[in-house]
Amino acid sequence: YHAALARGLNRDHAIGVLNLGGVANITYAPAGGDENGLVAFDCGPGNGLIDEWVEMKTGRSMDEDGALAREGKVHADILRAMLRNPYMSRKPPKSLDRYDFKLDPVLGLSVADGAATLTAFTAACVRASADFLPEAPGEWIACGGGRRNPALMEALAKALSAPVLAAEEAGWRGDDLEAECFAYLAV
Repeated sequence: YHAALARGLNRDHAIGVLNLGGVANITYAPAGGDENGLVAFDCGPGNGLIDEWVEMKTGRSMDEDGALAREGKVHADILRAMLRNPYMSRKPPKSLDRYDFKLDPVLGLSVADGAATLTAFTAACVRASADFLPEAPGEWIACGGGRRNPALMEALAKALSAPVLAAEEAGWRGDDLEAECFAYLAV
């Protein structure tokens, strides 16, 4: 389905579709949306760790508008340690469960610093995963709930070497993509 959507964009470069749910996953669609060149895999946590952190520390279900992350400081030493997770160096195909990554590394941080570090971790996981793609996408299109987190979208824009758009900016219906995909596959 992502290849069909990419074909509809009529771009002359590869597209990276980034689903930012509890887990983040990538679909790489080569230029022209050729289905034979598709690559897809889970790349790390999406909103899952951030949501879990915010709920544990504040009782709220998410970092609304990325406010906590924007207020906090990224702890680079903790970020580097988290990126040493063996999953990060494993080649695709690979898949995760939302609970495969833990909050332990950030437990000593303030609420805001934890949110900032976990947001940076999600972006860094996507960046590291892009190294497994045949070539760098010319643009990234984000879907899933994470596309509504401005702090996460900013972190992704800094981490990736191409524009990062929310699904709606590409003309896609971000809240409907999963249902549309299942309908497409059924046909």
